[in-house]
Amino acid sequence: MATHVITGAGSGIGAAVAGRLAARGDELWLWARDAGRARELRERFPGARTLAGDLADPERLSWALSHQPLPERVDSLLHIAGVVELGAVGELTPAVWNATLAANLVAPAELTRLFLPQLRQAAGHVLFVNSGAGLHANAQWSAYAASKHGLKALADALRAEEKANGVRVTSVYPGRTATPMQEKVHRQEGKSYEADRWMTADSVATTVLTALDLPPGTEIVDLSVRPGG
Repeated sequence: MATHVITGAGSGIGAAVAGRLAARGDELWLWARDAGRARELRERFPGARTLAGDLADPERLSWALSHQPLPERVDSLLHIAGVVELGAVGELTPAVWNATLAANLVAPAELTRLFLPQLRQAAGHVLFVNSGAGLHANAQWSAYAASKHGLKALADALRAEEKANGVRVTSVYPGRTATPMQEKVHRQEGKSYEADRWMTADSVATTVLTALDLPPGTEIVDLSVRPGG
């Protein structure tokens, strides 16, 4: 039975991944922003453990973890949580930039740092659910794309640093996926949202599990998945 720490399990891709891992009997430690959200996650995923801390405030994550019981080993750390705010460079404020970078880049870096001892012990796996915006930036997407480009750099550097410790690192780049975040994006774009036009969260979860389930000694480095048909 593997032990997974997962951010973003409350909805969308994170919920799909958590459900699939729970169904096969793995041990889940689900990240929540506060105690109320942690309670909701435990009710949704019976048997799961929770950890609480605000990813919007990465500088306090170390303090938060120091006041909670932690898994002794971590077979995978799955960074799936994220935020998005669209806007032109000429309109985005420092508050939007800082909030986007904190949640999408600095918090994953800090959580990875904090869990590296357990990951090294388990020869574990760090997986970043990135985005197509982590490879190409379009108009109105500067802050989000910058955070995701940075996340790719984080993954690439981490892979080079931790290879000798047996830690695998994967970046998954989904295209548009039918999730609450995608619905928000459509509102910001002023477009109607049609969920059946996009990939399902479960399709992306299958991609994530494919990367996790590779035999030891092999790793998927970068994996893009797009709507087909």
